[in-house]
Amino acid sequence: MPKLIVGLGNPGTRYEGTRHNVGFEVIRRLVGLLDAAGPRSRFKGNVWEANSEGTKLLLLAPETFMNLSGQSVRAAVDFFKVPLEHLLVICDDFALPLGRVRFRPDGSSGGHRGLANIIDELGTESFPRLRIGIGPLPPGVDPVEFVLGRFSEDELGRLNAVIAKACPAILDWVKHGISYCMDRYNGPQWLADSLAKPTDRPSEPNTWRVSG
Repeated sequence: MPKLIVGLGNPGTRYEGTRHNVGFEVIRRLVGLLDAAGPRSRFKGNVWEANSEGTKLLLLAPETFMNLSGQSVRAAVDFFKVPLEHLLVICDDFALPLGRVRFRPDGSSGGHRGLANIIDELGTESFPRLRIGIGPLPPGVDPVEFVLGRFSEDELGRLNAVIAKACPAILDWVKHGISYCMDRYNGPQWLADSLAKPTDRPSEPNTWRVSG
C-alpha cells in the first residue's frame, strides 16, 4: 500500500520562495533525497514516485492554488485508495516559530486555508499532517501579507536547517508512524536555530520550483 506525502503551496513564479510555499520546498528536497521519478502531471498537481525501505511513496505538489488543495489531494487519495492514516500533508504554520515542526494525527485547519479545503474535500479532520513553523507573525502585520512574503537572509539559513532535518523525520513517519514522530520531533529541543550556520541556505532561495 503506497503512502501519499503532500506538500502545500501556490504554483507560479509570483509565489516562489514565499513562506506559504514551504510545503513545496519540502517536497523538492524529498525528490532529491529519494531520487524520485517524475514529475508527472496528475490529479491537478505534480506527482513523483519513490521508494523508502520497501514502501512505495507518492509525492504530490498540488497545482490548484492553496485554497483548492483538497481537489488534488482527494483525487490522488481516491485513485490510489490510500487509507487516510497513510496520508501526510505538509504545510506552513505562523503560530509556530521558525525552527519548530509539529506532527499531528488529526485536528482542525487552524485557519490554514489549504488544510481547510482538504478537510472539506475528504469530509474528515482525521489525517496526519506536519506543520512547519514560519512564525512568529509580527504584531500588526496582516496574516495573508505575511505568509505571501519572503524570508529574510537570516531566516533562510534557519529554514534550510529545518528542512534538512524535516526530510528524515518524514521518512521516520513512513517507517514508524505518527505517534513515534510526535514523541521524537514535536518538542522544543528540536529547535533548528543552533544547527544553522550563517551560510546554511538554499542555493537558489527565491526560485523554488516543483513543476517539471
